[in-house]
Amino acid sequence: MNRKFEDLNQIGDIFAKVGEIAQDYLKSGDDAPVVCHDSSTFNPYLPLPAQGDGALAALDALKQDILPYLATSSGPRYLGFVTGGATPAAVAGDWIASTIDQNATGPEGSVASAVEQQVINWICDLGGLPRARFDGALTTGATASNLLAVVTARQWCGEQVGIDVDADGAVALPSFEVFSATPHASMIKDLSVSGVGRNNIIRVATEPGTEAMHVQDLADKLVNSASKAKMVIASAGTVNATDFDDLVAIADLCAAHGAWLHVDAAFGLFAALDERRAHLLAGIDRADSITSDGHKWLNVPYDCGIFLTRQISVLEKCFRAFAPYLASTVPGNNYINRGVENSRRFRALPIWMAITAYGRDGIADIVRRNCDQARDLAHWVADHDELILLRDPLLNVVMFCGRGNDDANRQLLARINATGKVFLTPTIYNERFGFRAAFSNWRTRGHDLVIVKNAIQGVL
Repeated sequence: MNRKFEDLNQIGDIFAKVGEIAQDYLKSGDDAPVVCHDSSTFNPYLPLPAQGDGALAALDALKQDILPYLATSSGPRYLGFVTGGATPAAVAGDWIASTIDQNATGPEGSVASAVEQQVINWICDLGGLPRARFDGALTTGATASNLLAVVTARQWCGEQVGIDVDADGAVALPSFEVFSATPHASMIKDLSVSGVGRNNIIRVATEPGTEAMHVQDLADKLVNSASKAKMVIASAGTVNATDFDDLVAIADLCAAHGAWLHVDAAFGLFAALDERRAHLLAGIDRADSITSDGHKWLNVPYDCGIFLTRQISVLEKCFRAFAPYLASTVPGNNYINRGVENSRRFRALPIWMAITAYGRDGIADIVRRNCDQARDLAHWVADHDELILLRDPLLNVVMFCGRGNDDANRQLLARINATGKVFLTPTIYNERFGFRAAFSNWRTRGHDLVIVKNAIQGVL
C-alpha cells in the first residue's frame, strides 16, 4: 500500500505520538537549556530519501535528530528579541489550522475569511482602536506589515497629487520622502524591497536620552520639505527603550502637511491593556496605518503579523490579484487583495482560539505581569554593584550591562547565555554595548526571575 495511505490508517497513532512529543516539549520548557550551543552534529547534506519510512518513523527521527538542538524559545526564560511563547489554546488552534489546511484567501466556500475579520475586530478592541475606522489583514510578521504600509502610503500620497503609482509605477511620483527617528530594522529592509531605498529616509532627531521622536525637529523637516508625497514612521514602543512617540502631536503635523502617518506598534499596541500604560498610545487612532504582531504579546505561534489601516480601499488597490479562477460573488473580504501572499495560512485561527479561551483579561494579565517582571529585574540591576541599568524600562524590555568596557560586556553576555538558564540578546544604547531582556512570555513567573538573577550573578 502507498505509504501515505498507510499513515492515514494510522492517523490516531500518529496524532497521539505528536501530542506526546508536543506535551513533553512544553512541559520540559521550565528546565530545558534555553538555547542550544552546538547543533553541528546535524548534517544538512544527507542524501534525499527515496522511499521514506512513514510518519511514525519520521517522528522518531525528529526526536533524535532535531528536537535536542532547538532553542527553547517558547520557554519562560528566553528573553531575547521580543518573543512570545504560544499559549495552550493558541497551539491547539495552530495544530487544527494545519490539519484543516485552509487557503484563507477569501469568503468562497469557507468561513476562514469571516474568522479573520472577527479577529481583526477583536485586535482593534484590544488595542483601543475603533472598529468602524480600522480594517486590515494578518501577515507573516512585522516585515510584511511594514511593507504593506510603505506601498499603501506611496499610493495614497500619489493619489493626492493625481498620480496612480499602482498603475504607472513609482517612477511617476517625482519624490516620496520618509521621515523617522528610530525605525525598526524591518522598515529599513522594506524601503529597499519597495524600491524607495534604504538610504532615502530623512532621520528625525530624538528627544535627549531617549529613542522617541523630537517633535519640533519633525516639524522643521516637514516645513522644509518640497515633496508633496510624505510618510512619517512613528513608534509605539521602540525595540530597545520601548519609547513611545508623541502620536497626538505627530498626527497634528501629518494632517497639516498632508503626510501619511504609520505607527510601528509591533508589541506596544497591546500596552493598551495595561491601565498604567494605556496613555502612551494616545493618538494612535489617528494613524493611517499600524503594524503589530501576534507572535509577540498575543503569544500565538509564529508566524503572525498584523496590519491595520484607515485606507483599506487603497491597500486593496495596491495588492489586488486578477485571474478568472479567483473571481467570487460571495460577500466578504478577499484577503488575497490585502497582502503579498496569494496563498495564505489560516493564521487567524490560533488568535481566535487564544482570545476565545482567555479573553481580554487573560491577555491583559500577560502584559501587566511582563511589565512588572521587567521592572523587578531593572530594580535588581540598578541596586547591583557590578551592573549598570542603561535605561529605566517603560514596558517589558530591560537594558543593562556590566561595569567593564564593551569587549568585557560581550564576554559577559556570552557567559550569561552559556549558562543555559537564560537567553539575552545584545544591543547598542547611547553608544554603549549592552544586553536586552525582553519579557513577552505568558509562562514567565517569579521563580524564573530568581533563576535569571542567579544565572547572571553566577558569572560576574
